[in-house]
Amino acid sequence: MDNDIEFTVECNIENTDMEKLILFKENKVNRLSIGIQTFNEKYIQLLNRNHNNNQVVNLINNSNKIGINNINIDLMYGFFDQTILDLKSDLEQILKLDITHISTYSLILEENTKLYIENFKSIDSDLEYEMYKYIRNVLTYNGFNHYEISNFAKSNQQSKHNLNYWNNNNYYGFGLGAHGYIDSIRYENTRSINKYCKGNYLYKKLDLSLKEQMENEMILGLRKLSGINKKSFKAKYSKNVSEVFNVDKLIKQGDLIDDGANIYIPIEKMYISNDILINFIL
Repeated sequence: MDNDIEFTVECNIENTDMEKLILFKENKVNRLSIGIQTFNEKYIQLLNRNHNNNQVVNLINNSNKIGINNINIDLMYGFFDQTILDLKSDLEQILKLDITHISTYSLILEENTKLYIENFKSIDSDLEYEMYKYIRNVLTYNGFNHYEISNFAKSNQQSKHNLNYWNNNNYYGFGLGAHGYIDSIRYENTRSINKYCKGNYLYKKLDLSLKEQMENEMILGLRKLSGINKKSFKAKYSKNVSEVFNVDKLIKQGDLIDDGANIYIPIEKMYISNDILINFIL
């Protein structure tokens, strides 16, 4: 392994003890991602989680103690009856922790999930937007760099794994249901353990056209606050961005900014970025 490799393990709070952390460390794991979601007991129960705040603090302290110092936590917001004060309390708890990265996601009620079936309501969209802005203001004020729509990192601690996706680069997917992207092929592995053990790994694959690759480049890359580097796009596809997409129109509308080197979405429009990204599906 390279010395600067990022080796992340996603952890459950309630069953990651010191013995397991030591095992991680011995096998060169150097980053943990912990799905805290919230410190609010009411919402912890709503999400059917079993952890408490002391377990969170102990896990992070123990991880730092043995030298795994690059730690991400997930924060969820946008519960139906959540207030800004509830969110403020969660952020105050988070900022007490010795962590390097925060991923933030609003609650989405997907079909066939328990919350959807039980008819939980979605939060008011205006309040959800206020929460998004509040999170950004608090985290950036406290030294976290907002580098992607939902992600914040301390200096030089951006997730290499996530950036690889957003830069539309290649990656392998190993294991049941894993996805990969090699050259122009996106693939999904089987979810059948029997087929996988017999070597029948592949479930389906999609060979992307050049047009689809360039669409993905824009849709994924514009999730980053830095956006699309024009020289990198040209080197990758032998075309200028403006030859392929009508970015001038979006720039004139104020939906994009071109600073000479990069094209990106203004920070004040990041929250509604999907309305802008739809323009890059040819």
